[in-house]
Amino acid sequence: MEATTAHRPLAVAYPGRDGAHSAAACERLFPSDVELRPLPSFLAVAEATAAGEVDFGVLPIESSLAGSVAETHDLLHEYPLSIVAETALRIRHCLVALGNAPLEEIRLIRSHPVALDQCRALVAGMPWATAIAAATTADAARQVADSGDTTQAAIASERAARLHGLTVIEGDVGDHPEAYTRFVSISTYTRIDREAEEWRTAFTFVTDHSPGALYRAIEPFGRLRIDLHQLVSRPIPKTPWRYRFDAVLAGHPLDPIVNEALREMRERTLRLQVFGSYPARKDVEDE
Repeated sequence: MEATTAHRPLAVAYPGRDGAHSAAACERLFPSDVELRPLPSFLAVAEATAAGEVDFGVLPIESSLAGSVAETHDLLHEYPLSIVAETALRIRHCLVALGNAPLEEIRLIRSHPVALDQCRALVAGMPWATAIAAATTADAARQVADSGDTTQAAIASERAARLHGLTVIEGDVGDHPEAYTRFVSISTYTRIDREAEEWRTAFTFVTDHSPGALYRAIEPFGRLRIDLHQLVSRPIPKTPWRYRFDAVLAGHPLDPIVNEALREMRERTLRLQVFGSYPARKDVEDE
């Protein structure tokens, strides 16, 4: 996307602070002429974007190891927002701390829950240390730096370690060497242009509570040979044991077969809403 305007640079919000993985994703999605605004949480990014305080927000939505990022999915459902672009970064997690303390002296590990989930072997191998969730990996690094406590560590990026004067105790502490996170850019409109040949359409739907309801809802995709890239379920607040389904398909919402599949799906579901239309990004870069 072109990040230009006649009056001012585009304002782009992301959760955390400089050094967060989302900050690196912003630079990938908006390579020039933007004003990056770090905000304290995923919720703050969604609220600022929905209110028009910023032009775009950037949030992680899927980890190749931990799966979908539930909070981002829920925010897209709760706020009038759409996905307008995506990118993917290879994520290298490091264990960072003040000084160069040996692992056996670390008593507390801070990081974002998804990062902790991606580093299960490290956390499990340090049973003497307590894992504590932080808003972002960059926030975890800042908290460790501010603590002045050499027995605290964070799982964060090398960039965050440099920014906060921390030492990398262990590099590449993720459970798998090839870990990727998909990030999305969100805004208050849904794209229908055709900038790229390969396109993705994100949508959410709710079925009735009857046997075979999910199969009936998605049957048109198989019959019309539409690839369903992702399908995840999320609980519906205030309705115990009821779920909605968030999905991503390959295709443009105005493609005849995609339009037909979504039309049939509307007839077979209680509710269906498109919340994103954007070019597919196959390229992956290091953060």
